[in-house]
Amino acid sequence: MTKMFLPSKMERLLPKVAAIAFAATASAAGAADAQGTGIPKILTDPATMKAHPLPDYSFAGYGFGIAPLPDAGGTVINVTDFGAIPDDDRDDSQAVLRALAAANAVKGKVTLQFPQGRTQISEILRITRSDIVLNGMGANSGGSELYFLRPLKIVDLTDDMKELRDYLVREKKIEVIPEENIHHPFTEYSWAGGFIFVGPEGTRPVSYDGSKDKRDPVLTNVTRAAQFSREVDVADGKQLQIGQVIQIQWFSDKGADSAILKSMYGATKLPIGSHHWTFPNRPVVGQTTRITAIRGNRVTIGDPLMHAISAEQPAVVADWKHLTNVGIQNLRFQFPESPSLGHHQELGYNGIYFTGTFDGWMRNLTFDKADSAILTDNAASLTIADIVTSGNRTAHYAVHVGAVHNVLVRDLRVENPVIHPVTVNTRSTRSVVLRADVRRDGVIDQHSGSNHQNLFDQVTLRVSPVATGEGDAQQWSYRLWRGGGAPYWKPGHGLYNTTWNTQLVFDETVPTDAEVHITSGLEGPGQQLVGMSGNRRIRVSYDPEPYADAINLSLTTVPSLYEYQLAKRRMKLKLR
Repeated sequence: MTKMFLPSKMERLLPKVAAIAFAATASAAGAADAQGTGIPKILTDPATMKAHPLPDYSFAGYGFGIAPLPDAGGTVINVTDFGAIPDDDRDDSQAVLRALAAANAVKGKVTLQFPQGRTQISEILRITRSDIVLNGMGANSGGSELYFLRPLKIVDLTDDMKELRDYLVREKKIEVIPEENIHHPFTEYSWAGGFIFVGPEGTRPVSYDGSKDKRDPVLTNVTRAAQFSREVDVADGKQLQIGQVIQIQWFSDKGADSAILKSMYGATKLPIGSHHWTFPNRPVVGQTTRITAIRGNRVTIGDPLMHAISAEQPAVVADWKHLTNVGIQNLRFQFPESPSLGHHQELGYNGIYFTGTFDGWMRNLTFDKADSAILTDNAASLTIADIVTSGNRTAHYAVHVGAVHNVLVRDLRVENPVIHPVTVNTRSTRSVVLRADVRRDGVIDQHSGSNHQNLFDQVTLRVSPVATGEGDAQQWSYRLWRGGGAPYWKPGHGLYNTTWNTQLVFDETVPTDAEVHITSGLEGPGQQLVGMSGNRRIRVSYDPEPYADAINLSLTTVPSLYEYQLAKRRMKLKLR
């Protein structure tokens, strides 16, 4: 059972102080105020807080959400010094690869600098070192454009995707859409691979073959810790160092009866898929974090613990191979005109595949006509900010958040048609999508596979409801939650996934006096739905029953849960 701590007098005052700041911010931003509410009960009422605890999502992002993103710095390597000539309509791949090799040879921080204009690339740019920034002159007109004429299906001659290809064959992954004459195996680039591939040399970005799984080296066992605490008791603190990046790992050691599954899903009656326990060397939950203090065998970690640890629910502290301080910024990724071949048939017009990194960032990037703009796997403490996806080809993902911890996706604008425009994917934990603006076909995707404790915060979704019946009998509905994933990874999500202050924009075909029924498929237990409103009245049906509050209300006092929690943390730090 989770140990609950009642707030101190000072802590009880903090929400009121933070709320004043947020109210001012909302007013300055012109936020909707017609139906504004005070602070929701889930933040103030002790009984509600105990029954529906909110994880502290504010640790998502670079530097646990507190540290500013670094600037490009260190030694600057210009791709033009190695033969890249912008806007000459010729392939610059070899020049860029020479510049990247020179950057890799630099000791300390290095920036790989791209010029104004178009740089044409037909090779994968592989980032395998820490302390490197890929920097351009801007993501808009007059900035730095990387143009990828051919897809990965043609360009990628490596064995990077072999394990995934074998998995797709073994699992008989076939897309069947009779009305579109599609009956074809999935491609490996539907959710993996990118023209910029970030990850440590020689590591598997994510596992698809359990026989190849090897446990990370165990540094020590955890003997006891409370959920949401930052204090962890270990068997041997001498094996650890302050500042060390580690991964706390929970395994399904007792199969379907493992305690960690009950901690993830609670007392749900929904079936739990076999992939949660089929692979004994693969942790079902991995929390990548940093050690901030050591006192004997008591260790303080950088962010609150996902789950309790005890003899009944064991966990280990594992070594985790990774890069750090990798940034990609101020660039436009341009792909050519090309027809969409269908869901899971993508040829690999993918921008960035960001794996194996702790404390990294992607910011001020535009992706036009991508199959997927950004794909993440096996990473933690990333900030992905000020991203625009555009074009007329249907994409699979805008920004994919998968097998990651503490990832912050902030200020995402999705202009193109995307099957999963905002998503938390398999094994994603405590990640946040903040102020995404989906400008067509809005969908929230909680993609099955032990994703839990994630937050969709202040997301705006433009949607086109479906009408049934006529005249006075006419009804309007829209399925907002459309989670993917195979049955062996169900349910759709675990406890404490939260949507906060969601704004729905319905098109003008919906009468102003209509009520729109917002629905889901079969999702997961413990959903917390706080604040949902639109330019038409709504009623919400979510399966299974969620905690729901402030439906048809816009939360103007606390418009963002992430920023509210972050303000509380900053204030506590100042008061120390």
